[in-house]
Amino acid sequence: MYHWDGLPPAARRAVEERTGRVREFEPRTGRLLAVTVRTAASAVFVKGAPDDYLQVHTHNREATVNPWLPMASPRLKWRVRDGGWDLLGYDHIPGHPADLTPGSPDLPLVARALQEVHNTPRPGVELRNAENRWGSWVRDADPQLLAGDTLLHTTLTPDDLLVGDRAHLVGWSQATVGAAWIDPAVLILRLMAAGHTAYDADLWARRQFPAWAGAPRASVDAFSVANSRVWQAIAEDEPAIRMARAAAEWVRHRRS
Repeated sequence: MYHWDGLPPAARRAVEERTGRVREFEPRTGRLLAVTVRTAASAVFVKGAPDDYLQVHTHNREATVNPWLPMASPRLKWRVRDGGWDLLGYDHIPGHPADLTPGSPDLPLVARALQEVHNTPRPGVELRNAENRWGSWVRDADPQLLAGDTLLHTTLTPDDLLVGDRAHLVGWSQATVGAAWIDPAVLILRLMAAGHTAYDADLWARRQFPAWAGAPRASVDAFSVANSRVWQAIAEDEPAIRMARAAAEWVRHRRS
């Protein structure tokens, strides 16, 4: 994790040329720089990656897709490269990470924001296709079962869902285009990791998302197995372990 006061002076100056003098800053968790900087007049959320970041393509993807996102996501105000850093400045969105536990008042706000994203026309920029992204994990089915034209967020962690008077979706580094029911499938695992049963998470999603209610069983099963394989492969820390367990439980639920 990087900190604002640990950035090279040239990088900090480049930001302050666009924001004004930074008087205070509030870091957020993450592997890269993620911080709200406050000036006398405003607040800006700054994300940054060093030029030698191995996954710089995800940083580029987040910047590229932003102009196509709906009001459920904050606007990218500027991008600057200086001091060995690539820095993105976004509208500051006040709020807290979504509470996804059963009965949470955040749940309907999250559903509304995600549906707003799914109603957005396909972005006019090149993004990964779901059938290519998960194709090597499907194995036993046709990856085309995952194909579609819907803009997908695909991570939907509580930190990606900021809730105030409404919910906002942030963190678009894994933006993908595919079947509209994929994001509800991803969200179901987050709900299960937050304490919902597979049955209750499925029922809630069916009530919130028409695409999920009408999703072909074979397609959902293919994605569920592929996604479980992904989580099993990356389950090296405790949050990933919880998601891997939820993904495996979800596959068992689908097969019951």
